[in-house]
Amino acid sequence: MPTSHTGTTTTEPESGAGVEAATDVVTLRRSVAAGAVGVFVHWFDWAAYAYLAGTVATVFFPADDSTTGLLAVFGVFAVSFGIRPVGALVFGPLGDRIGRKRTLSLVIFTMSGATLAIGLLPGYDSIGIAAPVLLIVLRLIQGFAAGGEFGSAASFLAESAPRRRRGFGVGWLEVGSLLGFLAGSFVFLLLSTGLDEAQLTAWGWRIPFLIAAPLGVIGFIIRNKIEDTPEYRALEENDTVPRSPARELLRSHRRQLLQAAGLMAAMHVPFYAVLTYLVTYETDHLGHSADSAALLSTVISLLGLALVPLFGALSDKVGRKPVFVGATTALLIVATPAFWLMRTGSAGTWIAGLVLGVILAAILGTYAVWSAEIFPTRTRQSGLSIAYNVTAALFAGTVPYLMTVLISATGSTLVPGPYLMVFALGGLIAALSLKETAGSPLLHAEDVAATSVPADAAPGRQ
Repeated sequence: MPTSHTGTTTTEPESGAGVEAATDVVTLRRSVAAGAVGVFVHWFDWAAYAYLAGTVATVFFPADDSTTGLLAVFGVFAVSFGIRPVGALVFGPLGDRIGRKRTLSLVIFTMSGATLAIGLLPGYDSIGIAAPVLLIVLRLIQGFAAGGEFGSAASFLAESAPRRRRGFGVGWLEVGSLLGFLAGSFVFLLLSTGLDEAQLTAWGWRIPFLIAAPLGVIGFIIRNKIEDTPEYRALEENDTVPRSPARELLRSHRRQLLQAAGLMAAMHVPFYAVLTYLVTYETDHLGHSADSAALLSTVISLLGLALVPLFGALSDKVGRKPVFVGATTALLIVATPAFWLMRTGSAGTWIAGLVLGVILAAILGTYAVWSAEIFPTRTRQSGLSIAYNVTAALFAGTVPYLMTVLISATGSTLVPGPYLMVFALGGLIAALSLKETAGSPLLHAEDVAATSVPADAAPGRQ
């Protein structure tokens, strides 16, 4: 029974096709659960920390200057973004050396442990200056571990999903992130409506961080029980596991690294602009209520939950290139008119927001799987981790700050439109420079046999 390396049937009797399809579904479900659970935990924590920033500032910093405390909390938030590339440089190459399964387990264990410790951490009134210091240390540990989450999960999902459903399978990675974000905001809503300020400050703020711990334990158990991917096992069987994947990546695959960075930057900026900054934009510049702005953000997230896997599946049918090029071209065309439309009233804001949400869903549904497919298995996790986290550190966390500065400097509320256009153009250029990869094998020539690898890049000679 001839099969591809992922287990997808190429030619077989019709009766066997049904068994193979059923096996593919089971495999896909297990892979999605193992790959997406860590992303869910990470974004749940991210949302909880962001929404509880004011309370965290009260608990961990001196009460005599609330503004300074809030700025310090956001500063800690920014630092946790800044350290992610360091985590990527550690966990990315580590996953290419010891396997996806081990790094997936290690990352979620570290991330969840730090989150639990924050939930148990005494406040400033109890231990003084040690409280903010320990908070910073734990957030750094979280950020360091988060630097390994995307590359590990995306590599695992891409290599575990059936070849003809790879886009659909990897798309669930972003469903995990959107679900985590929504769950974090929902828990905050329950806390803020069910508790008064004194209760929230005394103990209520700890609940989301304590919830994340059992979620992390469940994720660790799921990940610890899975097998490593067929592609990585093939490296082991062929004795082509790299000893220095980061060095090999920078020496032999710089072009792919830059292409992946272009795709990812075109995802990061609209993601943060549409799902996080748009709430501030509506309240500060359009005069909308906070409730209305939050409702639109929630609806856009729910729309993404429905559409991201569908766009991933569409890319399995028609290719990554048509979907991603179509999405970035649409963003290039409608970004500025969308922000103009928002100024016409509430209806215009909803129409523009939903249109941007659909475009974002198309990008989210294709960027990760396409990025995974362009790297050889030997350096896939390194390439994904570094490209994702460096672009996140440079462009994602800076969106709200830069938008505020640019609008203040120019006096124009249309500024976010041209800003999005810049990154849409960058993503479009990266996409046009890439070949179509939908349905292609993930094992490249250098992955199959050591003789196909340059002598100085072969295992034992790096």
